[in-house]
Amino acid sequence: MPQLPATDLTVSDLCLGGNVFGWTADEPTSFALLDRFADAVPSTQSPFVDTAEMYGNGVSETILGNWMAERGARDRMVVATKASPGEKEHPLSAAEVRAACERSLRNLRTDHIDLYYAHYDDDSTPLEETLRAFDELVQAGKVRYVAASNYSAARLTEALRTSGELGVTRYVALQPHYNLMERAVYEDELQAVAAEHELGVMPYFGLARGFLTGKYRAGETIDSPRAKGAAQYVGEKGDRVLAALQQVADAQGVTGAAVALRWLADRPTVTAPIASGRSVEQLADLLPMLDLVLTDDQRQLLTDASA
Repeated sequence: MPQLPATDLTVSDLCLGGNVFGWTADEPTSFALLDRFADAVPSTQSPFVDTAEMYGNGVSETILGNWMAERGARDRMVVATKASPGEKEHPLSAAEVRAACERSLRNLRTDHIDLYYAHYDDDSTPLEETLRAFDELVQAGKVRYVAASNYSAARLTEALRTSGELGVTRYVALQPHYNLMERAVYEDELQAVAAEHELGVMPYFGLARGFLTGKYRAGETIDSPRAKGAAQYVGEKGDRVLAALQQVADAQGVTGAAVALRWLADRPTVTAPIASGRSVEQLADLLPMLDLVLTDDQRQLLTDASA
């Protein structure tokens, strides 16, 4: 079972992406997704859900908060959200971080956030100011742990060094763009930083904007808001990866999407990949990754195909 390094958070192998709540999934559908996900996660783990202040301008957080309140589920969950840029001039200034946290706590109908990310780096605000603001939230009990999303290796390293020098709470996790189709930036730059500092890693776009579900192929039109993003992967490498996924999926009796997420979860430094579905049927295709065991040969086949 995944333990988020340097924390007491035991999380599910899959982190459910809340970006769809209120966007491609209305509130009743979002409730059904959360019910299905929570039911699928073993009792020894906490269902791990990721959202952000900017998803639907707070709607995603609000739907998640409503579901947790209605189900009495808050204590079982691990909830991650993010201080997002939006239209803010200095999104990671102390004042903006404090205000963003208070909004998220209200939306989520909770008194604490388990994992609170800086959604994007803000080079207009000194790192010292941002890190002290995060530390204040932790000391106040409003946030349990803090993390970084979309940081470069250089800035992440600088932030970790700065928090050490200041003696304040440090980032314990990273949310990067990483999947079978997007390996270079993470593996060449960020992975070493994550390993050295024992960070938890929750890759987003775990299914390459849906491409790794196998729905998006040359000459096929798919009615999905993700279709344009997924289309960029259509080509020789994409065909090679999808063929390898299908081979492993057939052998395992699961979907290619579940295989893609399991490969990612098994990568060095990765704690739990993030993925979402806009229907219970889509989510059901992903859930077998929770107890899927790939052989070394199967993992190597996928690694080689995506090189």
